Amino acid sequence: MTDLNSPDFCQTASHKPKVVTVTLNPALDLTGSLNTLTAGTVNVVNKGSLHPAGKGVNVAKVLAELGAEVTVTGLLGADNQEPFRQLFEELGAADKFVRVKGASRINVKLVEQTGQVSDINFPGVAVSEDDIIRFEQTLFELVESHDVFVIAGSLPVGITPEMCAGWVSRLHQLGKQVLFDSSKAALAAGLDANPWLVKPNNEELSEWAGRELTSEAEFTEVAEQLAQKGIANVVVSLGAEGVMWLSNKGWLRSQPPKMQVVSTVGAGDTLVAGMCWGHLNRWNREETLRFATALSALAVAQVGVGVEDIETVLAMKERVQLSKSDLTEKIGSNNYVKC
Repeated sequence: MTDLNSPDFCQTASHKPKVVTVTLNPALDLTGSLNTLTAGTVNVVNKGSLHPAGKGVNVAKVLAELGAEVTVTGLLGADNQEPFRQLFEELGAADKFVRVKGASRINVKLVEQTGQVSDINFPGVAVSEDDIIRFEQTLFELVESHDVFVIAGSLPVGITPEMCAGWVSRLHQLGKQVLFDSSKAALAAGLDANPWLVKPNNEELSEWAGRELTSEAEFTEVAEQLAQKGIANVVVSLGAEGVMWLSNKGWLRSQPPKMQVVSTVGAGDTLVAGMCWGHLNRWNREETLRFATALSALAVAQVGVGVEDIETVLAMKERVQLSKSDLTEKIGSNNYVKC
């Protein structure tokens, strides 16, 4: 096992662990920081940035910066592909995205001083049948050389939840491990397709259950229903309240230190990347969850996704508390940040 206490732990392995990230609906994130957002008026942004994103792209960035050998694929609009191409080159990621007609969507994220984020998500490209065929060919060619796949994010027009679930199921049948992170209909369909790991947040789990979940008992009950579907790892992210992880070894929960929230954008993607990194390095459950929780906690203290300082992550890891199950009886809706 790689030594987490080594300053160069990301580079000590004799070879880099390999992973494929799939982003079917990538985006350029236009993020702006402002004091307070007031609807219906002119709002002045203090600082802004435009960068490639989408859940799978975010996961790829974090994993590449940790030291993984990352291959990125999905469906990318040809008209505004250059920022993505530059990012993948900087990360050393193998670019296997299928280019499609049109431009990838732009998502506007307005971050207030309180940490509250308002998302304005635009529609993405419309995917053709030929695009789907080319993507499937690319995806299953990668099966020959990869065992771990991360499929994350929303679906563009032309890709149905059933199609996406079919890809998850086929990868499972081929003996591959799929970490799946989506929402709404795509999540519901994917949960029946034997993903190896899923990471719903409290809102997504509540939506799937058809009722608001607030107590430890309710989260436990619904997560165990997912496990009964054959999902080996159910990771429930509760933001500031920590992470609940159900595997075949039972429940494990983490609690991060209280953080000064700058932006929650990408915190959930960072958690997925941290869980994946622990798995790729064959760490035990405790080390994996401590590291992933620390990584995600630090993500809310910065704008944008990425590993700014691995020493800070390792120091934060030591401050993460673990327990078998230690949620408060009632999780206040105002006390957590969505991830």
